[in-house]
Formats: sequence, C-alpha cells, structure tokens
Amino acid sequence: MASPAPKSPEQSERSRKYDRQLRLWGDHGQASLEAAHICLINATGLGTEILKSLVLPGIGAFTIVDGKKITDEDIGSNFFLDADSVGKSRAQVATQMLLELNPDVRGDYIDEGPEQILENSPDFFNSFTVVVATSLLEKSLILLSRKLWDLNIPLIVCRSIGFVAYMRVQVKEHTVIESHPDNEVADLRLDKPFELLGKYLDSINLDDLDIKDHSHTPYVVILYKFLTKWLQEHENVPSTYKEKEMLKKLIREGIRKDEHDNPTDEENFEEAIKAVNTNVRCTTVPSSVMEILNDDQCVNLTAKSRSFWIIAKAIRDFMDNEGCGLLPLKGALPDMIADTEKYIALQQVYHKQAIADVEAVWRHTIRLLRQLGRSMDSISEKEVKLFCRHASDIHVERGSCIADEYDPKMINANEIAQKLEDSDSMLVYYVVLRGIEKFQFEYNSYPGEFDDHVEPDIIKLKACISKLLGEWGCGPLAKDDYVHEFCRFGGAELHSVSAFLGGLAAQETIKFITNQYKPTHNTFIHDAVTSNSATFFF
Repeated sequence: MASPAPKSPEQSERSRKYDRQLRLWGDHGQASLEAAHICLINATGLGTEILKSLVLPGIGAFTIVDGKKITDEDIGSNFFLDADSVGKSRAQVATQMLLELNPDVRGDYIDEGPEQILENSPDFFNSFTVVVATSLLEKSLILLSRKLWDLNIPLIVCRSIGFVAYMRVQVKEHTVIESHPDNEVADLRLDKPFELLGKYLDSINLDDLDIKDHSHTPYVVILYKFLTKWLQEHENVPSTYKEKEMLKKLIREGIRKDEHDNPTDEENFEEAIKAVNTNVRCTTVPSSVMEILNDDQCVNLTAKSRSFWIIAKAIRDFMDNEGCGLLPLKGALPDMIADTEKYIALQQVYHKQAIADVEAVWRHTIRLLRQLGRSMDSISEKEVKLFCRHASDIHVERGSCIADEYDPKMINANEIAQKLEDSDSMLVYYVVLRGIEKFQFEYNSYPGEFDDHVEPDIIKLKACISKLLGEWGCGPLAKDDYVHEFCRFGGAELHSVSAFLGGLAAQETIKFITNQYKPTHNTFIHDAVTSNSATFFF
C-alpha cells in the first residue's frame, strides 16, 4: 500500500527528522514525547547524558534543578562543560549547551537544590511527566521519593561511580498498552472461528481447486481445514510436540503429487507446516491480561479512574457479551504465500470483524463514561481502537517506594542475606552504594575523594556498610575488595560509563512518557569491567 502524501511541508520535515524513532513508537508516541516535561536533578556528567538522549529525539521541555557551581572535576567528566565554565552555574550552562542540540526543545533551570525547592515550593514537582535524579543525597532522595510516590509521578534515580552504574526506577502504577512483545502471535482464531470467518473458510474446498488455486491458497485456510480434520478424531487442539508433528504430517499428506507420485512444489503448504508451531493453539485470554481485567481498579471504576481502566472494563464487558469470552480481534493478518485476490478476501474478513469488535467496545466505553459522569470526549475512539489492537499484551507495572528501602523494617533482609552469600552476586554493589550514601551523610564527601584520605576512608566506609548490614540483620560482606575499589574511585564519574547508563535511563524515561514497552522492574546495576548487568526488586 502506498504511503499517504504528507499533509504539509512542516509535517514532512518532522517525519524526516524523527524517522527512526517514529518507527519505534509511532506518531502518537512522538506526540506524547513532545508534550512531556522532564525534570533533571543535578546536571552531572550522567545527568546531562540522560538529557542529551531525550533532547535529541525531541522531548517537549526539560527543567534542570541544580544549585552547584561548575568545578574542575565537572570539566573532566561532563562532555557539555568546558574550562571557561568553571565557577558558573552548572544548571545554567548545561541548559544552554543542551538546547543547542535541538531547536524544537524548550529548557529552563533552577539554581537551587531539591531540598530547598521541596521546602519553599512544595508543589513544584507536581506538573512534571517524569523526574530523573543523579547523585542525590540520602535525605533529599527520601523526601523526593515520598513526594513523587504520592503524586504517582515516575522517579528514576541514577548514580555512576567509577566502573559501576546504578539505576532505580520508582513508579506507583504505570499502565502499558503497547508492550511490543518480542514474538507477537497472530490472532487467527482457527479453533474458534467467528461467524464471518467460519462461513468464508467453509466455502473453500481444497479438493475442488485446480493446481494453480491449490498452490496459491493462503496457509490460514490450509491450517483450518486440517485442524478441523484433526478435531474430528481428537478432543483438543494439538499442544504437545508429538501432536503438532502429527498435524504437520497430516498437512504434508495434503500436498498434491505429480504423475510420478512425487509431491509437487506447493510453498503455501510448506508455509502452513512451519506455521503449526506458532499459529495452531487454543484461543484463550492470557492469564496476565485476566489479572488486569479482574483487578479492583478495573472492576470498581470511579469518576477519577484513568482511561486505561475504563477501556479495560469496556473490554471485560465486551468479553461477557459480544466477545463470547474472548478479547477483541486484532484484525492483523501476517504476510503469506497466496494470490492477491485470495489474500485480500481473507484479510477483509478479519478486518471487518476487528472493526465490529472495536465498535462494540466503543459502545461499552461510552456507556461507562455516562455512568461515571465523565465527558464523552475524555476518551477517543482512536484510543479504544489502539487498546483493542494490543489487548492481549497490555501490562500494569506496580513498583515500590524508594524511601521504604531506608526503613530497616520495610526491606527484605532475608532475601538480601541469601543473595550476598554468593560472593559474585552483583547485589554487593547495591550494598556498597548504600554504604556510600551513609558515608556522604556523615562526612559530606565521597570515600576516597581526597587523595590523602583513601586509607582512612576505607575504614570509615567499612564501618558504614557494617552498620547498614547490622540494621538489616545481615552478616558482613564476604570480601573487602569492593570497598577498596570504590574508595579508589573517589566518587569520580567515568564518561563512558555515564554515557552507557544515560542512554538506558533516557530509554526508561521514554517508556513512561509514551506508555510503550515494559519498564525496568525496580533496580538495575551494571559492572563495566565485566560487562555484566543484573536487576533486583526491593
């Protein structure tokens, strides 16, 4: 199908500029990105790397919160600062440099720390889409975490020290419609054909087709015909390897033979055989989706319910009525070997049913909006159509509050103790980083930050970590190597490590903005020396 002509030169220019990312999250995802406002706390080397990866794809606006002045250490780790900037406002200079990357983006800065802002302007953070914080002190982190948790605004906390990168994602509830699974399965309904599909498939008799039509029949028809034969002798759709091999053999026997009794070259039948593993299955609603549809947020709607939950309830009502227990049909048909006429005819069958299902869900949505006293235009038919298309892969992410990790009663000490028994577990980095936060609180510096303090700081950092582990009821670390290593880092940021984590943090930010792709679940740690990464949930 030919692409539609651009509506205006401006749209054409925008499409060319953002072509690659539009392929990832579409026009609607880009529109969400351009409407977003991001807050960055501390324009460190890592912080500016994160914003760089958001400014380039066209984030709507950003605000940098940073009350520090630029030092020589900043020049060594921050690509966006130069020697002439020493002594100037770090927030101001970073903002000016980042805005040069993309004229479509708006930027602002505040020359204050987050604690001051929370005290003087408690509503300051209420309007941001996502807040990203780097190198945040423990006290500030706890205050900010509680504030954003109550507001249900995603918070991404990052830290880069030496060769170790750390990212913690906090979100109270985040809904994802387009999760983009790695292997999306076609919704063919071969075992439970809807009325229109059943009539179409039953109207075709493979035995009556001539050689040309037989070899150009879509594999969906072939699968349906031989699955029907299978079900005449068996109770259930083939699910085991043995059963699917038997069905493949049945299809292979359906390939026509030449005058020498040799199988002819019918690619559509070979395609059908290959499709057995993925497309012959029992049509059901995934358990993960049923959990969402049975969630209290879906069952008991209120006037304040988000659009996601209202449409989910409409889908649930559709399943209880028109859908006969199944989700709305996706309506998409994979490419296959067939002549154009037959493929389009089959495609239209699926497309018509998908449209009918969307219309039914839309009617349920309108009814729910009326019951809730909500405006009829608060949810668009386009939103409902998108939801129906991806209903089998919807996802709800519920995380935990970062501030709870600082309460010894709230953290799962037993799980931490078990993981620390493995001397190679990357959880040790989390423990050391938490120890460094305690060190900063007590001594107002990073361990090893001053050359003549490295050895004394090793002892102090060990004491901080021991105190932390004691609060959790855990034994000491198996090795001291990590403590020595972090003291040698002296709190320094390595640009290559910050650039790596900056890209990841920007990616997570975009997931929250676009409501596409599943976000990282809780905590991510990367060791640049071994190139190993791990995720943990606290």
